[in-house]
Amino acid sequence: MRNNRLLAAPYVLWMALFVIAPIILVVVYAFTSSSGGFTFANFSHMGQYAGVFGRSFLLAAIATVVCILLGYPLAHILSRENARLQRMSMMLIMLPMWMNFLLRTYSWMSILENTGLLNRFFAAIGLFKLINAVGGALSPEWADIAYFRMINTQGAVVLGMVYNFLPFMVLPIHSVISKIDRSLIEAAQDLGAKPSGVFRRVTLPLSLPGVLSGITMVFVPSVSTFVISQLLGGGNDLLLGDLIEMQFLGSAYNPHLGSAIALVMMIIVLICMLVMNRFGEGEEQAVLM
Repeated sequence: MRNNRLLAAPYVLWMALFVIAPIILVVVYAFTSSSGGFTFANFSHMGQYAGVFGRSFLLAAIATVVCILLGYPLAHILSRENARLQRMSMMLIMLPMWMNFLLRTYSWMSILENTGLLNRFFAAIGLFKLINAVGGALSPEWADIAYFRMINTQGAVVLGMVYNFLPFMVLPIHSVISKIDRSLIEAAQDLGAKPSGVFRRVTLPLSLPGVLSGITMVFVPSVSTFVISQLLGGGNDLLLGDLIEMQFLGSAYNPHLGSAIALVMMIIVLICMLVMNRFGEGEEQAVLM
């Protein structure tokens, strides 16, 4: 028993230094003023940033839903393939994650910009000429279009979130579905259940823990990101990550307000995680019954 405690000591020290201590510092800064006195003023000043909170959670929720719609079918299809194809597919899914996060995001800038790969491709196939010819007769604003504005938009920010965080949705769902006992599915089929009924009553409830893990792993980094919004959004729509960075590194230097915003964001995220976990436990109990 003593040996186990000695072996765990480095991990406890690591957690204390790099997890617990930063959280304590955030809490202390959130409830103190620049003079060091206790105050709630940092939280009262957050009302002016309600739009930033709403925008951040909305875009993160959209990105999470898109990741579910793309990731769940992909994970379900791969789980039914042979082991060799599954390993190869998982490697291809994780391959972009081996590259630098900034490099992956910068690549989308060259794809989405006004003279980027997509707009040049659309121009090469004559799409803009067709729009000018057909749309110009309907509305003057479509008569002179030369490119689609994709960069520096909220859609580009959501696209960047989905691209960077989609593997975090696929991997846990695939891991859970691939471990489902096939005899349960065969038993449902033997009892006359249709494929849609098997999926709705057996596969989906049993895969819910993986879905909830994927939601957490996608939603949390999406709601706090700032690199994606700065590079693909052009800083036009401020998100929580950008706002916190401004308070610590930007011209509006106020680490006390930044800590208060970060603390409130952590609490909201923790509440969302608790609600999702409770929902998942309820679904699992319903399946077992």
